[in-house]
Formats: sequence, structure tokens, C-alpha cells
Amino acid sequence: MSNGRATPILAFDVYGTLIDPFQMENHLRAYFGERAKEATDLWRSKQIEYSFRRALMKKYKNFDMCTAEALRFVFRQFGISLDEDARRSLLEKYLQLPAYPDVPGALGQLEALGVQLVACSNGTESSLRKLFETAGILSRFAGIVSVDPLRTFKPDPAVYEHLASQLRAEKEDVWLISSNPFDVIGAKACGLRTAWV
Repeated sequence: MSNGRATPILAFDVYGTLIDPFQMENHLRAYFGERAKEATDLWRSKQIEYSFRRALMKKYKNFDMCTAEALRFVFRQFGISLDEDARRSLLEKYLQLPAYPDVPGALGQLEALGVQLVACSNGTESSLRKLFETAGILSRFAGIVSVDPLRTFKPDPAVYEHLASQLRAEKEDVWLISSNPFDVIGAKACGLRTAWV
């Protein structure tokens, strides 16, 4: 049953939707040379895979840990040594990733329409805030909903139930907007409205 909300709540996924994780290619080039794109793609793929596996096994480690474990895997896979200084530096760069170029303008247009904007992510709230501050978009969001308190990951239905609960909204009044098909499918299966970008 709808709560009569005049405008929907738009809940944006973060990594791959607002923030571009593939910009890490620029930082990996010093280690992987012409294979930097391949290494970047593998890092992202393993990051998502690890979150899926941990959710299914109920062996939670937060998304920052999944990211770090995936980075170690990539270096091992390519037979390159990863020292502690390099590891810390690359993970810090991951917290400074830029937004996609059209994101600030699009968020501004939506905000001007009076639409409530929130973020819903596998990331930890502290990491997301740092990303948004670096990208200059933190002020656009009324809130950040992280999976971290649930100790699971998308597309677990608990995440989308938690999102609606945190927003004190009926699920049909919440739109999950994501570039990740698993996220869109998961939200839709849970009763949220969805948009794939």
C-alpha cells in the first residue's frame, strides 16, 4: 500500500553506477603496464565475486576487506609482488575514485525536481562518505544506506528490506537505480521499483 508520497525516493547504487571503479586502471599501470585494464577488470570481478560468496556462506567481511582480498588475488594471478606500501596506496586511491562525468549534473537536476536522493551500497558508510566527498557529491544525498549493519551483501533480499525500512517508505515508493544487473534483479524481486543505467 502506497504512503501517498508525491515523488519517489531514488536510491542509487554507488560502485559502477555513480563512482567509476575502472579508473583504477590509471593507478595499476605502474605495476601491470599494458595489462592494467585486464588487471582492473579482474579486480572488480573478484571484488563482486567475493561479496557474493561471503553473503551465501554467511562469512561476512566488509566490502573494504573484499576489495583488499581481490587486490591481493590480482597481484598473485599476474605473478607480481604486492608490498605493504603499494597495497595501502592502492586501497587509499580506491577511496578517491571519481564520479562518472555526467553524475554531478544529473544529481543536480533530480535534486532540483524535489526528488529525495539516497545511496544504497555494499560499501561501508565511512568509505562511501569519503568517496562522495572526493567526488563533490556528498551534499546531494539525504542519506547513505550501507549493507554493513546487516553483515551481508546485495542481492540478499535483506538489503532491500533494510533500505525501505531505513527510509520509512513502502517498497513501491523506492526506486533502486544501478548499473549492476544483479542489483536491479535483486531489488525488483524484493518489490522495489528499479532502473538499470
